[in-house]
Amino acid sequence: MPRMSSDIDSPCAETWFVYVLECKGGKLYTGITNDLASRFAKHVSGKGAIFTRLNPPIQLLASQVCASKSEAAKSEYRLKQLPRASKLEWVSAQAGNGARVKTG
Repeated sequence: MPRMSSDIDSPCAETWFVYVLECKGGKLYTGITNDLASRFAKHVSGKGAIFTRLNPPIQLLASQVCASKSEAAKSEYRLKQLPRASKLEWVSAQAGNGARVKTG
């Protein structure tokens, strides 16, 4: 059963997040949203991205608050350009920054 951190705040139209999911087969998915709990639920239900329909999410690994949708999109683009090992380093770094991180 997919797991998500239970301390997700209520959605706020001004707050955007970039996030990384662990999906079936150990694959990683990176995305942005202004409602992390709702977006995760959409991914789990198969109504999110095509990638997560084909590779169902297991858990939210990490998220980072961004000041705007534009900042979140830029962060998402940079993360998507990274190799897997570097994305996992980003996930670990979020734990050190006090960001929301769920592992294991």
